[in-house]
Amino acid sequence: MTHQHILRRVGRSPVALLGLAAAALASLPALGLAAESGGTAVTTAYRDIPGIGSRNLVWIIAQLHLLLAGFVLGVPIFAWLCEVVGWKSGEKRYDKLAKEFTKLLTSSYATTALFGGILLFLLIGFYPKLMAYLTDIFFPSFLVYCLLFLLETATLYLYWYGWDAMQEGGKKTFHIFLGFLLNVFAFFIMIVPNSWATFQASPVVIAEGSDIARAWAATWNPTWWPVNIHRLIANVVLGGYICGAYAGIRYLAARGAEEREHYDWMGYVGNFIGVFGLLPLPFAGYWLMREIYQYNQQMGITLMGGFLSWLFILQAMLIGVLFLGSNYYFWLGITYRIPGSEMQYRKPILSMLVILLLCLGVWMTPHSLVASLEEARKMGGTHHPLLGVFGVMSAKMTVANLMILVTFMSFIMYWRAGKQEMATWAKVAKSVMGAVLVLAGIAVIVLGVWGYFVPAIVRINYFSTSQVLIVLFVMLTITPLTALLLKSARTTTEMVWGRMPPRAGYALVLNSVMVILLMTLMGYARSSSRVHWHVYGVMRDSSQYAYSPALGYAAAFMALNTFLFCLLVAFIFWVATMGDKAKAGHSAPAKGDLAPGAIPAMAGGSPGKDS
Repeated sequence: MTHQHILRRVGRSPVALLGLAAAALASLPALGLAAESGGTAVTTAYRDIPGIGSRNLVWIIAQLHLLLAGFVLGVPIFAWLCEVVGWKSGEKRYDKLAKEFTKLLTSSYATTALFGGILLFLLIGFYPKLMAYLTDIFFPSFLVYCLLFLLETATLYLYWYGWDAMQEGGKKTFHIFLGFLLNVFAFFIMIVPNSWATFQASPVVIAEGSDIARAWAATWNPTWWPVNIHRLIANVVLGGYICGAYAGIRYLAARGAEEREHYDWMGYVGNFIGVFGLLPLPFAGYWLMREIYQYNQQMGITLMGGFLSWLFILQAMLIGVLFLGSNYYFWLGITYRIPGSEMQYRKPILSMLVILLLCLGVWMTPHSLVASLEEARKMGGTHHPLLGVFGVMSAKMTVANLMILVTFMSFIMYWRAGKQEMATWAKVAKSVMGAVLVLAGIAVIVLGVWGYFVPAIVRINYFSTSQVLIVLFVMLTITPLTALLLKSARTTTEMVWGRMPPRAGYALVLNSVMVILLMTLMGYARSSSRVHWHVYGVMRDSSQYAYSPALGYAAAFMALNTFLFCLLVAFIFWVATMGDKAKAGHSAPAKGDLAPGAIPAMAGGSPGKDS
């Protein structure tokens, strides 16, 4: 991976205010002196660091900053939504959950800014020529970003430190308004740096006009909004699953019944938020890839058909494990939180598991196999005679949509478990929902098979888009129907929190690790699509790192970055829980409390049941 590839990822992440101010102040004197002397603005194009190398160092810092920024920008969304739900419903547990989410945010905010400052200083030092060029193009947006950062920081401080003081009357309304402003500023803090990154991949440069006109033209480039939407959803997924992992760890270490119940519920909310974002994420990714192909077909071929195509096999494996982990957590919830429902849903769960595994097998099938000469002769080429048909996008889009449908139905099953519909039209509604689901599945498969017999432009513009619309139609139809049915339903089994087995907590941690690995992998893929260009087609890389490393080398750095980020998150979690431990002290567990990780008796079962 060349250093300019990393710079694309750098541009997509929010940068610390201190670093931006330094960049702006450092670039202006350089440009001014160049104008006065008639020389070049930057005499040194690249610098290196012995041993680790400038590219590798920037790679690590940029990826850690990007992951931290995704968490910091994703958490305020559902923290604010939880507070609004608690305010409207009067349930204090939602407000408590929102406050705990925000506590994680405040613990990670300073760390994110720290890595942003380090990153920008490294970029200025290692790649001064490129940074001077980007500063010349985007300087007006740098000023906007500085203002946004100041506003977000002030709003965050007011939102967190004013939480307890703004709980009554009009003060609570103002506090919720602060949370709304926090998310507005966070959204713009995300999309402004996205313009710097997408400019590097799909630049729009105008020679004439004011500084603001040039910056605006460069900002509104072809891939800016697809990346904005894709990254917004990805941040929600990352934040949800990391909060779920935090709840899972706290649940495993909990000693009191009340604490177990709270973190069991928090883990459910975190997993739900992660799944809620995961379902539309492939659609946003498909839109982004479509725009990349429309902008430059060669860039799209490099991603999907060139040396980077094998990364999408790894992507399929990671996404498949993520889908399996999320569904498994829902199924555990049906079994342990809603006693008696497991028998009703055992056969559907087994069928859904088989469908998920089959879809994952198809998604992981490569188009071309790495084979020896003898193997290639036996197969008649690099395409397997039987399985090669599954290696094209028509098959992969089909199974991706089927996995989304299965995961959506897992949530619907969990929602309906332990309830009996009492409405007179319940049977008709359930028949309609079943028919919609079956017909949608058949339609998705038919379009996928039909896609083999039509030109690629027809499949991309019509068939794949139709599959997406069909899945969205299912969600928008079944969700409100289920809500109406359950509004008058009779509860047959009360939800019991705090009874989940330890493996539920492990599943939450696994999901978060898969999301982190996935973001590191796809960040590398999107950055490397520019190959040997700093700014695609505009500024070429002429350094010693103007090459893309082997995929194994890149995978090692992905694993390293994931490990380092997990260490950072563990440190943030530890800092966030220090106050709780101080309040709890070293008191012994109360009567009826369990040791960390122990499983209480199930209703109608034996203590420690874990089947």
